[in-house]
Amino acid sequence: MKLIDQGVKRIMEECKLRARDAGLSFDDESLEYIVTNQDMLELAPRSMIPTLYDYWVNDIRIIMEKEKYKLYPTNPYETVINTRPPISFYNDNNPDWLNVMIFYHVLAHIDFFHNNVFFKNTWTDDFLGRARADKRLIARLRSEHGRWVDYVIEFARGIDNICGYYRELSTATEGRTSAWSRRMDFYFDVFLQKIKKAPHHEYLQNMKRYNELSRETPSIGESLFFSEVKTSYPEFDSLYERSVLKAEKWPSDLIEYLLQNSPFLNKEENKWMKSVLTIVRETALYFEPQRRDQIFNEGWASYWHERLYLKDDRISGHEVDFALVHAKVTSLPKIGINPYAIGMRLIDYVGGLAEKGRISYDYQRTRNIEKRKLFDQRTGKGTEFLFKLREEHCDFTLVNTYLDQEFVNRHGLFTVEKVLKPDKRAWQYIVKSRKAEDYKQMIIDSLWHPPHIVVDEGRSDEAWLYLVHRDEGKPLVASFIANTLLGAEFLWGGGVRLETTDMHFEKRGEGTEPYLVKKRLMYSMKDKKLERREL
Repeated sequence: MKLIDQGVKRIMEECKLRARDAGLSFDDESLEYIVTNQDMLELAPRSMIPTLYDYWVNDIRIIMEKEKYKLYPTNPYETVINTRPPISFYNDNNPDWLNVMIFYHVLAHIDFFHNNVFFKNTWTDDFLGRARADKRLIARLRSEHGRWVDYVIEFARGIDNICGYYRELSTATEGRTSAWSRRMDFYFDVFLQKIKKAPHHEYLQNMKRYNELSRETPSIGESLFFSEVKTSYPEFDSLYERSVLKAEKWPSDLIEYLLQNSPFLNKEENKWMKSVLTIVRETALYFEPQRRDQIFNEGWASYWHERLYLKDDRISGHEVDFALVHAKVTSLPKIGINPYAIGMRLIDYVGGLAEKGRISYDYQRTRNIEKRKLFDQRTGKGTEFLFKLREEHCDFTLVNTYLDQEFVNRHGLFTVEKVLKPDKRAWQYIVKSRKAEDYKQMIIDSLWHPPHIVVDEGRSDEAWLYLVHRDEGKPLVASFIANTLLGAEFLWGGGVRLETTDMHFEKRGEGTEPYLVKKRLMYSMKDKKLERREL
């Protein structure tokens, strides 16, 4: 692994100038390395962070990938990590013309990292340096406590898989992804309805007044509104501050709860384990936004590398080569989901809607198909809207808001069903639906969404930790429950109970359609033994 030479660096700097002229925003400093396929295989299990702490699963994955590479050689073009400065790796087989395209792709990724609100917690963080310090601490703890360090890492990473870090991400996006602040949420949802139990007409009057102030003075509308609230309800500020303080003290995930409340971890001889849990948690927090932004992030990078490279004179003589590479990366599969393809096309589609003024009430209430096709207000704000989109959305909100029937029809998208043909003893894929709702749901089901598991303090004590999995329509993966609860039992120092929901299909009788049955279950882990019973 080595830094790119000065000739290639000049190409990168020229790409930066053109990308900035197009509106992308990123820091001046960046580091680019040339790596071999072998280097890529060794860095991939570490999420491309060379200084990440050692963990035996990473070594196993390296061995597996090397063996797979012998059978199916691949040539990954690049990868970029969200550090300060951002670091990107480029395959040593890439020719210069390809690197130009890849540089644009990487710069769009960096622009996304630096401007998307879900990455806010990483904007001032030197994760590479922190990872190096964490690695040294893990090495020192191994020299003192031996294999117990690896057990704690194993248990912590298992629990990390059921942690969503919802509060951290919602705090990062406060005031950016919505016109509503946390103060507004508390006033309308808690203070007026639950504390004051205000009548309906009073609630609507407050809402109307807020809307008036927001229209008249958008920048200070909320401040003016709460100045009036203070006159009517002088106790509001103190109640809000107490609610915020309570929310901040309450752990947002299971790892944080264990760090604060575990009787086992709070023993003097076990406090070193807290350092390991903190490292695992902070590392997971750093990568959490990337888990939630794969479609949007990759689509954004693909959209801009196409847009910028087609205008670049350095494409001359390599148009066909570019078309082949670009098609491989962004082609739409008939079965399954390509995040590059869906993301790029959805971004282009939304930009077109904004350019023609179709993200408006006037367009939405237009029902005539021919009028909708001709609707074009020529706003000239397509690109401006996309940059705003890039700031405020993640995969779920992007797909849920903008993937509609027009988009599905334009690209001929559909969902499929896998059917066994007994006569031919073969599987057959058939078109199941061409509706936008079904295709959207298929994508949403594929997105990263960890289970929502909370601690029931009322039923927890030193002997038992009581966890409740809130039913969101997806059951837990049963094969992982035993090991995860085993780790929780060790880190709590007592038994662990998990209340969850299981789902399966049943038939009422022969020839009837199966229907979904939900059952509430209790898993109990005590002394390394797992029990399961229905509630």
